[in-house]
Amino acid sequence: MAVRPGLWPALLGIVLTAWLHGSGAQQSATVANPVPGTNPDLLPHFLVEPEDVYIVKNKPVLLVCKAMPATQIFFKCNGEWVRQVDHVIERSTDDSSGLPAMEVRINVSRQQVEKVFGLEEYWCQCVAWSSSGTTKSQKAYIRIAYLRKNFEQEPLAREVSLEQGIVLPCRPPEGIPPAEVEWLRNEDLVDPSLDPNVYITREHSLVVRQARLADTANYTCVAKNIVARRRSASAAVIVYVDGSWSPWSKWSACGLDCTHWRSRECSDPAPRNGGEECRGTDLDTRNCTSDLCVHTASGPEDVALYVGLIAVAVCLLLLLPVLILVYCRKKEGLDSDVADSSILTSGFQPVSIKPSKADNPHLLTIQPDLSTTTTTCQGSLCPRQDGPSPKFQLANGHLLSPLGGGRHTLHHSSPTSEAEDFVSRLSTQNYFRSLPRGTSNMTYGTFNFLGGRLMIPNTGISLLIPPDAIPRGKIYEIYLTLHKPEDVRLPLAGCQTLLSPIVSCGPPGVLLTRPVILVMDHCGEPCPESWSLRLKKQSCEGSWEDVLHLGEEAPSHLYYCQLEAGACYVFTEQLGRFALVGEALSVTATKRLKLLLFAPVACTSLEYNIRVYCLHDTHDALKEVVQLEKQLGGQLIQEPRVLHFKDSYHNLRLSIHDVPSSLWKSKLLVSYQEIPFYHIWNGTQQYLHCTFTLERVSPSTSDLACKVWVWQVEGDGQSFSINFNITKDTRFAELLALESEGGVPALVGPSAFKIPFLIRQKIITSLDPPCSRGADWRTLAQKLHLDSHLSFFASKPSPTAMILNLWEARHFPNGNLSQLAAAVAGLGQPDAGLFTVSEAEC
Repeated sequence: MAVRPGLWPALLGIVLTAWLHGSGAQQSATVANPVPGTNPDLLPHFLVEPEDVYIVKNKPVLLVCKAMPATQIFFKCNGEWVRQVDHVIERSTDDSSGLPAMEVRINVSRQQVEKVFGLEEYWCQCVAWSSSGTTKSQKAYIRIAYLRKNFEQEPLAREVSLEQGIVLPCRPPEGIPPAEVEWLRNEDLVDPSLDPNVYITREHSLVVRQARLADTANYTCVAKNIVARRRSASAAVIVYVDGSWSPWSKWSACGLDCTHWRSRECSDPAPRNGGEECRGTDLDTRNCTSDLCVHTASGPEDVALYVGLIAVAVCLLLLLPVLILVYCRKKEGLDSDVADSSILTSGFQPVSIKPSKADNPHLLTIQPDLSTTTTTCQGSLCPRQDGPSPKFQLANGHLLSPLGGGRHTLHHSSPTSEAEDFVSRLSTQNYFRSLPRGTSNMTYGTFNFLGGRLMIPNTGISLLIPPDAIPRGKIYEIYLTLHKPEDVRLPLAGCQTLLSPIVSCGPPGVLLTRPVILVMDHCGEPCPESWSLRLKKQSCEGSWEDVLHLGEEAPSHLYYCQLEAGACYVFTEQLGRFALVGEALSVTATKRLKLLLFAPVACTSLEYNIRVYCLHDTHDALKEVVQLEKQLGGQLIQEPRVLHFKDSYHNLRLSIHDVPSSLWKSKLLVSYQEIPFYHIWNGTQQYLHCTFTLERVSPSTSDLACKVWVWQVEGDGQSFSINFNITKDTRFAELLALESEGGVPALVGPSAFKIPFLIRQKIITSLDPPCSRGADWRTLAQKLHLDSHLSFFASKPSPTAMILNLWEARHFPNGNLSQLAAAVAGLGQPDAGLFTVSEAEC
């Protein structure tokens, strides 16, 4: 650009003045600085000025300036000139005036703003030059947008009477820009313009002027800005109606007993939604005042009546002792099935089966590699607290009794009869009535110091009881239970999500001298930077407590956890009810969802339904859906896939495409279906799915080809290409065939472990003592990739035993014993025969 020589001193002075004093000017409006002696009409004026803008997540923002006449335009941000190479410049000439015009753009990143974030607000301004002087634009403020996760105040549940006012407060999370608030009633938007009985205050509270029965619902406060959309916990509002009496009826005619009566009903109105019943009686009886009510008891009919009444009363008095005696004998018969147990130290008493008699033909004598007993039933770990708890008693059932000469006796009875008897007796007690009644979600067994293993088949859930975890001389009946989320109230705060099944092992309160290992699946993608993971345990009073914060374990803690890609291994010295809960620390935190497509095995009508399930990627969730579809007569029509679901508050969408219109017609009236984010992220809702209904044009149509898309908005997605014959194609049916894990749910004694007992003892004896050459348990932990847990292992009396116990839990039943032997042999121990046992030792 050519500039007249006489103008250079003036322009230089302008630049220096702007450089030295520009940051001190706080005007937000346009400011002009003319050069003395020049035409002020030729000062630059802005056609486009930078405006306030928000940075969302990590996306840079664009600022634009345009001025005319202008020979140069530069941006200044927070008092510093932006480098010339960061400007994008477009020059032009105004057609009408012939004056030069310029447009300049720059990008501002989140990192630039964060450098001064908290000290002052970040601003940018344009300075435009012409031959007559300079003009500054207004300041544009760049702010980082955000919305906190937790509400400052959430609505609370209310119970109000009819026509009473309701106020549900809501203070949204802090955010920039401030969040807008709306209310949902049973997931439907509350619109005050359509319902004059409700309004929303400036403080975002929802007010119902006069409560109606229709206002009984779940209310949710929703806050949203350009960054995110947050939902409060739902508040249940119940509008109840207290009962009121109807008018009395007319008096009845006078009866033979010289009385008459009248009645009324609690129906004006009747109590609704838990309202109080009417007080008083619904029947009023009085003596008659009529002269017609005169009779004597001297007639033969009256004498016979009174004699009959006396005879009935005498019979009842004679029958009452007999009934009491029969009841007592039945109660004694029930109590004789169980006896007191001295193994419990808390208020939770399990039930055991009676031992077989000495002449039982099932009494077996076996060698030390003990065989197993298997019994399964369903149950709970805690009694209900809302009523008297009758004391349960326990006898030593099918137990292992040490005998002389190294032999053991196993009392064994029919597993089927035991399980049925166990469940039937539990169902008669108050605090077991809430238990599921199947035999697939619970297993139990009787164990002593030799230990054993419990597992619930096809769920990934097991409990390893190591040798010497149970004190010698003690015999425990231990159970393992999988709970459905809807049966157990697990409160989740803020953005917490359930990542594992809810599992109970018990009875609580028994004395353990070594940690047992509880194994269960989880669906979180383990990443320390993305998750805050906590192990929760339910107390006997019903409240849930954080007993372990993963990553912050203390070596001497009662709980410890080894977290792997799909499973967690919990060391615990206290039995109880557990669940793994996560809270996302960033939007990179994801849960694994398993997507499954099912359709009918046989289609007898023109309609054909495709069900798309979105469930946790855990074995127990898969098992539940497979069992449900078997009952519905469904079959798998595509190979299952995994979708990574982010904590982004975006819903999951499902759609169907490319349906051949000549053969099929889709009944979906919208372009896609949605599953709300919270329903998935919460993790406590089972069987989440959407159904696509197709209709065949002709009954002879059997070939179906289409696509099903499942995706999270601004997240991961999966596409299924369906192409099969609905009448005979079963190629995917074998993919979900449930296989038994380890054969039996309960393994007692040495048969529960891959490592033979005597070899295990030799390894422990050899590797527990510290070795200067490093040939001890620390090196074994490194070889097995467990060296991150050295401090925990070192806190236990036998670190080697802890390592071997974890190996058993991770590798049963398909563990490669040869690989473990190679790891031990590679330690350089002088005793090379650790994995050999002499005939004398056997």
